[in-house]
Amino acid sequence: MKWAVLLATLVVAASAEVYLKETFDDSWADRWVKSKWKQSDGQAGDFKLSAGKWYGDAEADKGIQTGPDSKFFASYAPLDKVFDNTGKDTVLQFSVKHEQDLDCGGGYIKLVPASSEKQMESFGGETPYSIMFGPDICGYSTRKIHVILTYKGKNYLIKKDLKAETDQLSHVYTLVIKPDNTYKVYVDLKEVASGSLFEDWDMLPPKTIKDPKAKKPEDWDEREEIPDPEDKKPEGWDDIPATIADKTAKKPEDWDEEEDGTWEPPMIPNPEYKGEWKQKMIKNPDFKGIWVAPDIENPEYKHDDTLYNFKDLKYVGFELWQVKSGSIFDNIMVTDDFETAKAFAEETWGKSKDAEKEMMEKVKKEEDAKKAPPPAAAAASEEGEDDDDEYDDKEEPAATGSVEIPKDEEVKEEAAHDEL
Repeated sequence: MKWAVLLATLVVAASAEVYLKETFDDSWADRWVKSKWKQSDGQAGDFKLSAGKWYGDAEADKGIQTGPDSKFFASYAPLDKVFDNTGKDTVLQFSVKHEQDLDCGGGYIKLVPASSEKQMESFGGETPYSIMFGPDICGYSTRKIHVILTYKGKNYLIKKDLKAETDQLSHVYTLVIKPDNTYKVYVDLKEVASGSLFEDWDMLPPKTIKDPKAKKPEDWDEREEIPDPEDKKPEGWDDIPATIADKTAKKPEDWDEEEDGTWEPPMIPNPEYKGEWKQKMIKNPDFKGIWVAPDIENPEYKHDDTLYNFKDLKYVGFELWQVKSGSIFDNIMVTDDFETAKAFAEETWGKSKDAEKEMMEKVKKEEDAKKAPPPAAAAASEEGEDDDDEYDDKEEPAATGSVEIPKDEEVKEEAAHDEL
């Protein structure tokens, strides 16, 4: 039995095809092209090879890192060959480490079709793509994983809210799209979402719509309650005044009627006043509910079993805007087999993640220690505070003038990382 399982595994592995496997070694720039997008106006940043400040392996964990701050970043590489996913799974996987504690910017990747080839020299936000996948972070309102699919020239965002990782460690993002029009999203090889392309995107119009010609019948009663016709207003109800004169009030001793006029006691709320009379409400025996137009088949709906299908995937690329740069992208794989991508992630990210976390904690601890004052300075500071006690009662001179504290520069989120 074990041999049968092993044989089946080898058969699956042998049948898998890898269209791109990128680990970013010293020759990465020979394979990747920097886009001319945003270069002419000085808004384009660069990618450089780096393992960052913390890592599990100084060489193996090198990736391409964004820099400097507040720039656009665009670079791409061709797949080993054009990927026609007809009848195949589509697996897109990469890792990203927001070492800088990203506050606003994209961290996603794109698969671009061969039909965009003439636009790739200036690959950017307007270049048509097929799949956009990965984290997007801006403040506390935007911390999500994008899964955007292109269908008939339009981009459609997944309707589910998928949470992105926001710490400063490397995380692996994996998207699987299957020819039965289902999908799965993994973060660190753990499934975080799955479902149907038909249900979780609005690529197709709804199968049914409300009949636009239907009209509510004239005798349709939508009142859930009605005034009780048996309930009558008690006699004398309207004769009870809302306020009455305060009988306990007494005219002030210094009241002069010639100068002040005739004294009248103040008015107070009448305890017998019950307010405006209203009939009590009862259930309406003729209530039919809120009228809703009946559903009819949508004449614009046409079923399509090829939502998953991209026949000419040719490039993989990053097109980003980041306020605070420093994200490191690594270990990209495009394949038609999830198990192959999983094994790649385990061999790369999986082997480094624990050591990376340990190193990050060590680096942060050392940085915190450098920020803290040395023991001698701290002791001197405390001693100085004691020496000042004898002057506590002395009057300090008043401060003159003012110091204006500059406001933080307003950061405007660019539309570059929400392209629908």
